[in-house]
Amino acid sequence: MASANTSWSEDNFSCSICLDVFNSPVTTPCGHNFCRTCITKFWDDQVQYKCPSCNELFHTRPDLRVNTLLSQMVDQFRRSVRVKEQPSVEPGEVPCDVCTGTQLKAVKSCLVCLISYCHTHLEPHERVAGLKKHRLVEPMDRLEDRMCKKHERLLELFCQTDQVCVCQFCTDGDHRSHPVVPLKEEYEMKTAQLGKIEFEVQQMIQERKIKIKEIKDTVDRSKADADRQIADGMQVLTALISCVEKWRDDFNQTVKEKLKSTEKQAEGLIKELEQEIEELTNRRSEVKQLSHTEDHLHFLQTSSSLKNPPPTRDWTTVEVRPPPYIGSLRRSLDQLEETLNMERKKLCDDAELKRVQQYEVDVTLDPDTAHPYLILSENGKQVHHGGVEKNLPDNHKRFTWQLWVLTRQSFSSGRFYFEVQVENKTAWRLGVARGPMNRKGQLIVTPEKGYWNILFANHQLVFNDDPAVSLPLRAELQKVGVFVDYDEGLVSFYDVEARVHIYSATGCTFSEPLYPFLGPGLFHSGINSAPLIISPVSQTE
Repeated sequence: MASANTSWSEDNFSCSICLDVFNSPVTTPCGHNFCRTCITKFWDDQVQYKCPSCNELFHTRPDLRVNTLLSQMVDQFRRSVRVKEQPSVEPGEVPCDVCTGTQLKAVKSCLVCLISYCHTHLEPHERVAGLKKHRLVEPMDRLEDRMCKKHERLLELFCQTDQVCVCQFCTDGDHRSHPVVPLKEEYEMKTAQLGKIEFEVQQMIQERKIKIKEIKDTVDRSKADADRQIADGMQVLTALISCVEKWRDDFNQTVKEKLKSTEKQAEGLIKELEQEIEELTNRRSEVKQLSHTEDHLHFLQTSSSLKNPPPTRDWTTVEVRPPPYIGSLRRSLDQLEETLNMERKKLCDDAELKRVQQYEVDVTLDPDTAHPYLILSENGKQVHHGGVEKNLPDNHKRFTWQLWVLTRQSFSSGRFYFEVQVENKTAWRLGVARGPMNRKGQLIVTPEKGYWNILFANHQLVFNDDPAVSLPLRAELQKVGVFVDYDEGLVSFYDVEARVHIYSATGCTFSEPLYPFLGPGLFHSGINSAPLIISPVSQTE
């Protein structure tokens, strides 16, 4: 039989009804070819039987016969098209072991032949009776590595004792008493383990990404802090430079004024001396002129008035003293140093207060911790001594001796700042306390016991420590700021209105949450009745 011309296109083997490649082609009496199904359905829908191609009319429905030659040519064409359409092997795919030249992608692997086949070369396994019995599996690369070297059988099992892949025959020999499972089962278990490991690794990656972000955020905050520090430093230095320049101008002006005063005194004395010289010169001229006269009468009449010199000052005691410059520079520099120190502290305190105010937190008072004598506002921002002990349920959180109340919020890291108005009060206490802590009975309220606080009473301000630290009280305090750097172990107090630093406790060790606390002090017949008020921060430029 002549072979089909594989260079023909699909149109040469297409049914004119379905326009697809012939499927069971049959021939009409007029010689045209159609798919059996297509021409049968076409005639089923017609009253007359005619050819769809040439319209030749048939009186009776023709008896269709299979076109054997065309069927063979269509089959060969289909195979050639399949070969052309088969994709060549891509990286990571299993190639056909039979293909020469361009290798095509394998579609099956034979565990008997130990060969992988593409569609074309797999055809004998689908047709030949003996090959149909071979075991075909999904394409596998390096089939020889998947076979047991000892028994030449597929490695289908896994020995859990020796952690190796084995074949069925191995279970009757060296691995007889070992627990053996199918590869798929072990694969699924290992995959699950790998999934868990992957999840754990992903968590570790995420934790490290979070840590990287924390570090970057810290660097960003550090940069921002550095920029603010530089700006604050420039502000302080500019103010100090301005102060030095003013001192320089004042010092120069003082020296110049002293010199001017000396020059003015000297000018007055010189003018007076010159006046006396002029008068004496005139007197000398008169005397000289009289001494040369020969008129006896005139001489005698005039000489009596010229015998004494004109009245003058005694210049032996008169002197111009230079200004006392010695020591003035030293005294002026001492004054400058004192002024600079005061100005520096004022500016530094102001800049520091601005910086810590940026860490303001919103805190409210916890009524469950308040001593029964204390009254809290509805918004939890104010507390004062009510004068009457309320009947409240006791709990482990409530103070029973100290007239204190804690905030609801606690802090275990980072920095925080809050302000409390203490205006019109004669006694109060505020700070931060470590929690949990004993709140029953009289307590020792020092840092060693977990309390960092300042107390105002009897017109004195102290930081409670052992011993207590007396603090300067410049004027009546109106508002106190409290700043805590948990990680650095720092607690600082500020006079907000005066914008000065009061005191700092450094080198503190914090290992538990810190709670801000307020103590409004005792109430006596209207005295100290004003509340302590947690107030929002008001930033100043």
